[in-house]
Amino acid sequence: MALDVKIYGQWFTTERRFLSMAANPTSQISVLGNLVGAWAASEMEWKESAVCMFSLGMAHYLVLFVTLYQRLSGSNHLPAMLRPVFFLFFAVPSMASLAWNSITGSYDAASKMLFFFSLFLFISLGDIKACKQVPSPAAQLHPSQASELQACRPNLFKKSMRKFNVARWAYSFPLTFLALAAAQYAQEVKGHIAPILLIVLSALSVLVFLGLMLFTMLNVTKLLLENDPILSFAKGPTA
Repeated sequence: MALDVKIYGQWFTTERRFLSMAANPTSQISVLGNLVGAWAASEMEWKESAVCMFSLGMAHYLVLFVTLYQRLSGSNHLPAMLRPVFFLFFAVPSMASLAWNSITGSYDAASKMLFFFSLFLFISLGDIKACKQVPSPAAQLHPSQASELQACRPNLFKKSMRKFNVARWAYSFPLTFLALAAAQYAQEVKGHIAPILLIVLSALSVLVFLGLMLFTMLNVTKLLLENDPILSFAKGPTA
């Protein structure tokens, strides 16, 4: 809550465009914090606190999503190794669907709309259609701009998979949130499509988690720096 007050105070009282200059997909983590807090507060029967945190989180998300959707200067300078955080785009509406379901006590139309929106964003990120060629006027653009136009979604994540790093764990928990939202949807809607969707998303979430666990175990030495002061202190002074 204190962080929300500080952030909104900067937006309202300063003349600099902080959000448009620094916003990137990782900025959605603060929104997730509000929504998870709203879900936890609702589970503890703190309904008023839950509604308060949910409203602040969704207000922040609406502004942030529009800013990121416009692809302003700040959101286009994300290193290749951090591109898995694009999965946070569908993590927020998935968590919002779960939080609103817990607040209202029923999986109503608002929860369904948030789930469908998160599912749409997930499918949009996973679209594997071939990229269209850039038309000839693109040759007049700056080389970096032309390369952005030629990039497609599979290549976007392919570059981040060349070297293992902890940012890959950003694939896991958004899929978990989406699978949990699908579970709530399957409990509410009776039919054949909802259970199949639940099984597919749950299996994908588990497989991604197990795969990340395996890769982390195999590459644990690459994640630890040789000149880490904590590790050097644990080893003790060398002769």
